[in-house]
Amino acid sequence: MLWPMLLIFGAFWFLLIRPQQKKQKAHQELVNNVAVGDEVLTAGGILGRITGVSEHYAVLSISDDTEIKIQKGSISQVVPKGTIEEA
Repeated sequence: MLWPMLLIFGAFWFLLIRPQQKKQKAHQELVNNVAVGDEVLTAGGILGRITGVSEHYAVLSISDDTEIKIQKGSISQVVPKGTIEEA
């Protein structure tokens, strides 16, 4: 009776839990490595260039005279340089 339970747990581990942990670790690494000058896309769809970084927040320039402060965790991806000019 114990083997089927272990088999089900193993399946859940390799199909659900492990991939989610890898994805979460990759996102945390991305957030920790953002730097001034990087062009990023936020989870809300805002595209901008980072002009300042602190431990938990980043300042994002979204137009010539407009900057917003966002949580670093809301950064979904770093986009290639020049993406803002093309958009």
